Amino acid sequence: MSFDSTKIQIRQKAFKLQAHLAVLFVFTFLLLPLPNALAQEAEAGEGSKSENTYEKLKVFSEILSLLESNYVEEVNSDDLVEGAIRGLLKTLDPHTSYLPPASYKQMQVETSGKFGGLGIEISMRKGILTVISPIEDTPAFKAGILAGDRIIKIEDESTLDITLSEAVNLLRGDRGAPIKITIFREGMEEPKDYTIVRDVINVRSLTSKIYNSDVGYIKIRNFTKTTSNDLDKALAVFESKNVRRLVLDLRNNPGGLLNQAVEVADRFLDDENLIVYTQGRTEDQNMRFTTHDRGRQVSYPMIILVNGGSASASEIVAGALQDLGRAVILGTQTFGKGSVQTIIPLSEGSALRLTTARYYTPSGKVIQENGITPDIIVEMPPVVRNGQNNEKKKNGRSLKDKIRKILREKDLKKHLKGKKSIEGSVPSKNTDKTDEINKELIALREEIEKDPQLKQAINLLKGWSVMSKSYINKK
Repeated sequence: MSFDSTKIQIRQKAFKLQAHLAVLFVFTFLLLPLPNALAQEAEAGEGSKSENTYEKLKVFSEILSLLESNYVEEVNSDDLVEGAIRGLLKTLDPHTSYLPPASYKQMQVETSGKFGGLGIEISMRKGILTVISPIEDTPAFKAGILAGDRIIKIEDESTLDITLSEAVNLLRGDRGAPIKITIFREGMEEPKDYTIVRDVINVRSLTSKIYNSDVGYIKIRNFTKTTSNDLDKALAVFESKNVRRLVLDLRNNPGGLLNQAVEVADRFLDDENLIVYTQGRTEDQNMRFTTHDRGRQVSYPMIILVNGGSASASEIVAGALQDLGRAVILGTQTFGKGSVQTIIPLSEGSALRLTTARYYTPSGKVIQENGITPDIIVEMPPVVRNGQNNEKKKNGRSLKDKIRKILREKDLKKHLKGKKSIEGSVPSKNTDKTDEINKELIALREEIEKDPQLKQAINLLKGWSVMSKSYINKK
């Protein structure tokens, strides 16, 4: 085919290209600054930027036409345009992405708190698909997927050039449908394949317990529409049971709704305190979130647990309470996801997920990339999986050793009775209920022993209480 005939075909395609160019012009307009910002740039002599953009779009239209006319196989113009959009966004941060109609609909389903999948929160870290955290009691959690795992393959296909939204689409699916992912973890000599069966993911916002009769424990799994209400209920129960110390567990919490993070922080702070603020490119992206009068706030000592799986909204809560001296942060460095994404609906049911601002703690620390540094660093020991019991025994920690830590003198056979037991003991009328309570207490003790970070937090809170009393007495 001659060059002249190619030019004729280009002209014949002109009308067909108008529709594609219209989409591209609209899309480009969305990425350009808002009108007032454009006016400011024009006054500063930067109007040539937009002109250059449209010149590049002209080149793009020429390439598109040549592909449609001369590529070795027939191409789908819609696929080419969508691929160009994805390539455009890939030059930005990993959280900015194009959501085709199906993906946008899936995202809306996810925010309702119920969807089909594996139960993991993922992100791109240094170009590698990385698990932020698995959600408790989900297929991924039960399979042994950990925060920080790198997903290098999905169904034997490499993830090196994949976008975040593409990865989410591949991992989601119908309940009961299996999927194979290949994981590489720090300390592994070679990658490992996991075949996980998808399930409906129902995310419970939080759980609560009471340790040692007066230490309240609240674990927030993620920040959903009901988190602040669920927190109020848990705190009300604690008040009725005379809880005076609190452990707030934000480990492996991938984040969620910003307004809920603000509401949670508000429960523990005095009025008129700054919780978080955002700064973006335009004035309307700069926002400040402060506490407000909601009646009685919780004022007793608290420790917040964080780790590498704590991201976004959980980092906002930890950062605010740390900056304002309200809580001690214990654990390991957080993930460092401190950017704001805005969903902009587009034509044909698609949407643009656009990063528009960064989060800052009250003192001005940037959460993005840096994360929150704990006041007290406490590492977690490596997770021991099935089949490693022999190795554990070699390291001097057998099952008997663990049981001995739980048992006390009174639990031993034929133990010597204390004076109080001999003189004033009365047979229990409800031994079944007593046994049930004892089993629950033993289970709680076992949880503490298995979790060094939780154990350290509880010990610190105990010491806090003892030292406060001692200081008051001396004074």
